[in-house]
This record gives sequence, C-alpha cells and structure tokens, in this order.
Amino acid sequence: MASKAPRLRCLFSSHTTPAPIVRQPFSRPFATEVPDAPTPSRRPTTTFRDRLNLGPSFDDFIASPPSAETSTPTSSDLASSTDGSNSEPPLRTALVGPANRKRQITRLPTWLQTPIPTSPNYKRIKSDLRGLNLHTVCEEARCPNINDCWGGSDKSAATATIMLMGDTCTRGCRFCSVKTSRAPPPLDPHEPEHTAEALKRWGLGYVVLTSVDRDDLADGGAHHFAETIRKIKDKAPGMLVEALTGDYTGDLAMVDLVAGSGLDVYAHNVETVEALTPMVRDRRAGFRQSLRVLERAKEAGEGMITKTSVMLGLGETEDQLWEMLRELRKVDTDVVTFGQYMQPTKRHMPVHTYVSPAVFETWRQRALDMGFLYCASGPLVRSSYKAGEAFIENVIKKRKGRREVAMMDDVREISKGASV
Repeated sequence: MASKAPRLRCLFSSHTTPAPIVRQPFSRPFATEVPDAPTPSRRPTTTFRDRLNLGPSFDDFIASPPSAETSTPTSSDLASSTDGSNSEPPLRTALVGPANRKRQITRLPTWLQTPIPTSPNYKRIKSDLRGLNLHTVCEEARCPNINDCWGGSDKSAATATIMLMGDTCTRGCRFCSVKTSRAPPPLDPHEPEHTAEALKRWGLGYVVLTSVDRDDLADGGAHHFAETIRKIKDKAPGMLVEALTGDYTGDLAMVDLVAGSGLDVYAHNVETVEALTPMVRDRRAGFRQSLRVLERAKEAGEGMITKTSVMLGLGETEDQLWEMLRELRKVDTDVVTFGQYMQPTKRHMPVHTYVSPAVFETWRQRALDMGFLYCASGPLVRSSYKAGEAFIENVIKKRKGRREVAMMDDVREISKGASV
C-alpha cells in the first residue's frame, strides 16, 4: 500500500482564506440606447486667459477709436526733436518685463500710429502680387503707409513700390528689415515681363520701381532693372516710371544704363547725414558715393528729375542736416523727403529721437527755401510717398507739355523759312 506524500505548506503563502468572488449583475443594453457622455476633465483656472476672453475682439480693437487713456500722455518725458523744440505733447513711457527685471520703454507717439490694413483692395493687390511672384518694398520694409497706398477706392488709385531682383539683399544696413544673404537666389528672367504685365493690368499713372542690392552680380542688376523699365514703357507708354536704385558700388556706367532706359525720375537715397553713414548704412555704401550717383543721373538725360530721401531720429544734429542739404543742392538734386526712422525689430538700431510733426514742417520749408523743387516731410513720409508722386507727376507732365509746344514752334519756324 503506497504511503501518502506529506503535504508541505509554502512558507510565503498567506494563512487567510481567499475572499469569495462576487459577481455583479449584468444587464444587456438596448441597441438604440445612447451611452452616457464621459465626464469632462476640469480645466485649471487661468486668470489671464479668462480676462482675455472677456475683453474686446480683434475687430473691435482695430475699429474702435483711441480712448482717452491711450491718447493722453502720462509721462513727464518731453518729446525731443532735432532742433530742440518741445511744441508737441510729451511721449508716454511704460515699464515692461518681469517684476525683478523691469525696464522702461517709450510708447509709439500718436502721430505715428496707423490703422491695420483690412480693405478688400489691399487683399486684391496682395493676391495679384503673389500670383505673379512679385515683391514690394511696402511689405519687405514694413512700411506704415501700406494701408493708404494699397487701400484706395480701386486698384488704379493705388500705389505699390515694386521691388525687383528678389527679396534678399547682399547688404546689411542697420535700419533695414529686408532679408540679407551673401549669395541670394538667381534672378528671375521672367520678372521684367511679369512686372510690366501687372502694372498694365492695374492701369497706374505713376509707378515706383526699386530693388535690393545685388553685389554678387557683375553689373549689380543694372541690365535687369533697365530691361524692366523698357518692358513697362512698351506696354504702357503713358505710365511715368520712378526708379529707386542702389549705388552699384560706384560704377557710374551702370547708372548711365538705368538712367537711359526711359525712366522719368531717378531716385537714390542718402538715408542719413554724412557723419552717421558708417553707423547706419552698410560699409560698402558711402555718402560721397551716393552724391556721385545723383550727380551722374542728373547728367544722363535732359529734364531728368533726381530725388533722395533722409531719415530723421537717428541722432543727427541741426548743423549736420544743413550741411547735407547744401551738398545735395551742389549736385542739383530736385526732390528731397524727410521721414521718421522706426526700428523694424529689436535687432536693428534703436530710435534715438521721435521727431515732432512741427519739426518736419520746419525742415520742409527750409528745403524749399534752398531751391529744392519739392520736399515731402512728415513722420510717416517714405521715399515713395503717394502725395509726392502726385506732385512729381504733374511737374513731368507740364515739362513734357512745354517741350511739345517748343517743338511745334520750331517746326513752324522751319516751315516758314522753307516757304520763303
């Protein structure tokens, strides 16, 4: 008879009796029964988000007039100007940053605040530019007047400054927000045709062409610029063309090429006074070099209007501005414009002074007294200023009319002599 094997109990086993399994009653749901919605998780309280959601919408922000709180100065800091006058209200300041790292900033003056562009015409022009792969200095340089220039009642009343040769510059001026690179993309061979087609489609009477600096090209892009002007004149002979060009690193033969392509106004910006040029502009640019460009453009064609633009608020003095104007008159510059420098980003040079509108008016009158044909001067004035274009357009048409009358008189005199 076999012996029973002894039962061994594991030393690690529990002495308690296992609990009985309790089966829950099961109920089959109906096929059309909707299950209970899950309980949403509770969102943590965020005071800032709640206050933001209770505030006005974006449309209310851009449509509502400025309140008394935003338009009334609250600081004792006076608005300094180039000639030291304090005729305008004081500027407003504010403290920004973390509690332990507060810093004071100057609020944008009320005379520099512009509306956000929302008009249908602005959107149509932007769509046309993107469809033809064209660029504008209005967008690339973040011009504050884009709402006024693009937001006319129709596209024929609008003004856009076309920027040729891409959107990337080979120079790095400390005031400019255009992208920079040592090796930009190659030129688009179809750009002259596309530009002329777009301008003909809009039916403009006056157009401004500008370009990035292309020091990577042997001619600086002068042939491309001249070809664009010829295409425009072929498609729209009555359109007046202003060309805002670079200095072509001092190659005056390229200036002759562009000036002889059929344009009506040759513009080149000195940007600032001579003493500040090394700190403001790229090292390859120079004040005297810009003067030589303007002088050569004036000599290139009879009746050519030359134009330049200057930024105020960079730290220039009154004596430096007087000297700059005298140098411009020596090379017979016709038109000069003054505008406020506005820092595009924190990486660019800061604003030294917000110049008041009264000071801009003072320099406008001084420029006219010195013999300039026209001067546009104001905080929001830029090199391609809409009001200035209207004045220059009238001047050019009057000059052409006088030349036509003189030619007719010469023809009559010749015919009389031949009959005798």
